[in-house]
Amino acid sequence: MSMAQHAEPAVTTPPASGPQKTDCRTAQRPLALRLLARPEVGVFLGAVAVYVFFLISAPPVREGSSMANILYQSSTIGIMALPVALLMIGGEFDLSAGVAVITSALTASMLAYQLSMNVWVGVIVALIVSLAIGFLNGWMVVKTGLPSFLITLGTFLILQGVNLAVTKLVTTNVATDDISDMDGFGQAKKVFASSFEVGGVQVKITIVYWLVFAALATWVLLRTKYGNWIFAVGGNQDSARAVGVPVRFTKISLFMLVGFGAWFVGMHQLFTFNTVQSGEGVGQELIYISAAVIGGCLLTGGAGSAIGPVFGAFMFGMVQQGIVYAGWNPDWFKAFLGVMLLGAVLINLWVSRTATRR
Repeated sequence: MSMAQHAEPAVTTPPASGPQKTDCRTAQRPLALRLLARPEVGVFLGAVAVYVFFLISAPPVREGSSMANILYQSSTIGIMALPVALLMIGGEFDLSAGVAVITSALTASMLAYQLSMNVWVGVIVALIVSLAIGFLNGWMVVKTGLPSFLITLGTFLILQGVNLAVTKLVTTNVATDDISDMDGFGQAKKVFASSFEVGGVQVKITIVYWLVFAALATWVLLRTKYGNWIFAVGGNQDSARAVGVPVRFTKISLFMLVGFGAWFVGMHQLFTFNTVQSGEGVGQELIYISAAVIGGCLLTGGAGSAIGPVFGAFMFGMVQQGIVYAGWNPDWFKAFLGVMLLGAVLINLWVSRTATRR
């Protein structure tokens, strides 16, 4: 009896240890492989590679003023890429983001100038209009069940036509009037389009806003219930609804967040150039989406981060300005854009396969 009792553990121990070995092998995957499986790491390495490439091929990039210009270009893309990325994590797209920026700027400019009002009135009304556009996009998506691609494509075409037609009707021109001498302009410019000096180099305030927004978006995604809702509705909205996630609120608020980003960038453009061209903005939505995709946001939703699009936007700014500093034909920018986008899609595919590999 004593020997039989001692034999039983010998029989039951191997099956118990089998799964533990399997888990151990999975957990002991090489650190480098686990790091590379993070999309943020991949796009960071890509950004470093692009920076080194232009550092060698374009000597002006080594100057502080040149880097300030690169970061400025990156920030104007990155501020919009952040809400677009959050929307993509939530499983949706917004093709109207580019022209919505111009709609916001046109609203603020024409309202203030044509009615001879303080520019802050135009700024506030533009914010309301931008949020309303985002709400309308989100409401139509959740109400109809149609793909956001189709809904926002329609919004894109509507806004593109309205921007041009209304501007011509009100100003008899394709651009708004100069508002630099109007009440409140100086204050608004300090908020949206000022610059400050660092080591003898002028740095645009949008760079600070960009980094602050990125930190805030990262905190929301990783530390709040709302961030969990975003990942949940992007992964499987039916399952998310079943566990009590407010799917409609989450999706609509994400579209409104894109509207807020469009308002902010629109105000920056208005108070930087004092006037707005009504035909601008077309094609910018693809750059915002591409920066998010390059930053690791999956096209299928449910995965991504706020840090990745920061590096994605930096790559865009680096290429856009680096080509100029290198003295190359700027038409090559679109070619670089295509190469980076395809590379990012392939990396995302590898990441998703690596993450599920056992």
